[in-house]
Amino acid sequence: MTSLQIEGLKVDRSGIAVIRGVDLVAQSGEISVLLGSNGAGKTTLLESLSGIIPSRAGSISLNGVELARLRPGTRAKAGISHVEQGRTVFSDMTTEENLKVALHEEADLSDAYDLFPELLQRRNVKTGMLSGGEQQMVVIARSIVNRPRVIMIDEMSSGLAPVIVNRLMRAVRKLADSGMAVILVEQFASLALSIGDRAYVLRRGEIVYDGGCKTLADDPALMHRLYLGEGEKAAAL
Repeated sequence: MTSLQIEGLKVDRSGIAVIRGVDLVAQSGEISVLLGSNGAGKTTLLESLSGIIPSRAGSISLNGVELARLRPGTRAKAGISHVEQGRTVFSDMTTEENLKVALHEEADLSDAYDLFPELLQRRNVKTGMLSGGEQQMVVIARSIVNRPRVIMIDEMSSGLAPVIVNRLMRAVRKLADSGMAVILVEQFASLALSIGDRAYVLRRGEIVYDGGCKTLADDPALMHRLYLGEGEKAAAL
């Protein structure tokens, strides 16, 4: 069973502490939903796990193998895949060419087209001509062609229509059901919690909730308190 375990992780940006001693576990077959308000440190946390930015202290281990001091490419080879914000595609290349960019020799595109059959019909279309939803499918599909153990997805629904978001959510659930460990950062908390298994809420760089998704989804008042902190003025999420 794949297990990504983070213990006491601390990450700085420009000398300012952003992640302050985070503990988190992502297990194969499960979706770990990471929630928090803007500026809580969610993207910074994912970037530190994939190696885009260094951590100052703490442990990042995959099945007991320490990754915290390894380069991003080495972490990717170990099995960590990171879908960053922004739907970055090579617009002058076709869908299939975009997928093949990430492909290792021993892998193929069957998993990508199985996850998103829609892309098979668009495989010879330049990605610059695709809709935003189709481009997001390409980005996610590209991240799994080498069959990673862990996939981290950052705000995949940004700017997309609800029907597309629901389609992407089903695909993410399918990835977990296939055995991957998924860490999902998502602005639509209720949708993410509806497909997730374990939830974490990050506030000011610290985990303030670690528990079941259903518990959090069933208690909106708890969600407000976790996002804003006890004694702080509540605002709509």
